[in-house]
Amino acid sequence: MAHFPKPAEGSWTEHFPRLGTGPVTFEDSISPAHHEAECAAVFERTWLNVGRVERIPKPGSSFTKEIHAARAAVTVTRDAEGRIRASRDTCAVRCEVWEGFIFVNFDENAASLREYLGQFATGLEGYPFDQMTQVFQYRAEIRSNWKLYLDAFAEFYHAPILHAKQYVSGESSKLAGIGYESLYYGIDGPHSMQSAWGGMSPPKDLGMVKPIERVLRSGNFGPWDRPDIRGLDPLPSGLNPSRHRSWGLDSYVFFPNFMIVVWAPGWYLTYHYWPTAYNTHIFEGTCYFVPPKTASDRLRQELAAVTFKEFGLQDCNTLEATQTMLESRAVTHFPLNDQEILIRHLHKTAGEYVAAYQERGMDR
Repeated sequence: MAHFPKPAEGSWTEHFPRLGTGPVTFEDSISPAHHEAECAAVFERTWLNVGRVERIPKPGSSFTKEIHAARAAVTVTRDAEGRIRASRDTCAVRCEVWEGFIFVNFDENAASLREYLGQFATGLEGYPFDQMTQVFQYRAEIRSNWKLYLDAFAEFYHAPILHAKQYVSGESSKLAGIGYESLYYGIDGPHSMQSAWGGMSPPKDLGMVKPIERVLRSGNFGPWDRPDIRGLDPLPSGLNPSRHRSWGLDSYVFFPNFMIVVWAPGWYLTYHYWPTAYNTHIFEGTCYFVPPKTASDRLRQELAAVTFKEFGLQDCNTLEATQTMLESRAVTHFPLNDQEILIRHLHKTAGEYVAAYQERGMDR
């Protein structure tokens, strides 16, 4: 029995009929030839987030981002007039900014960034990204295809089992018995999102969390006390689309490889998945908070950051085995359940970009 209302069609899979209902192949994650086509069709022709404006605070500031899938190193600079520019070697690269996030595109004929990001970006506008400048970042080299890590975050039902030890024993057993289900799924062109419950701060019962979380008032879902800044009450219209009282977070995937997760307690994180080969990629996770005012604030943020690093380690721990299993081709097609609708969407979208590129007869 569903914990939360389903669409009128009866399931999220039926709500998005264009995605189909049959078993899915992950050949796109184990083929070197497909990877080469994907790099050209996707990473050389879509908007890629390379950082935030805070990294270049004054004229003359710059940073360089290596993008292996595009065989490019992009340098982003703030010029003497304060404008943000990007270049590849000595050639200019298209560079546009949305809500402080800097994007580049190697395709001179691509639509504008704002048009590309669509309705999910509209619904997030006004969130205080610019006030959350306390940053904790981690990076890992993963021996799996980039899409497989995205798949790991495309559904949350794994959390009560895979992350069982992140909770106290009683709470862990309860969650495993109840299971997990998201509140809402959305798709807009190549982009997707899901809205989930949880993250209530503080928890209803302090016995639900570990002693260090009780002392610091922070933990699995970030610091418990929401910062007193503009943009959090009310939230931008796109957040918590189901308007559920138990809302905890919204997770957005801006295709191809940029994820924003906004948390109810008033912070956010980003994930990036940068392909380096058909079976390897670089994962970057970044937590953003309002700058701490006290030592206690800083400790709360540190606890949240290391907790999410542990979550990330647990999530990626299965990926190399998944890659090896897929490459064996012992099984070639896999059924997906209703909560895996965004996995179906990601692979279909990436495949459509490659097919369109190949139909045009384009060479890298």
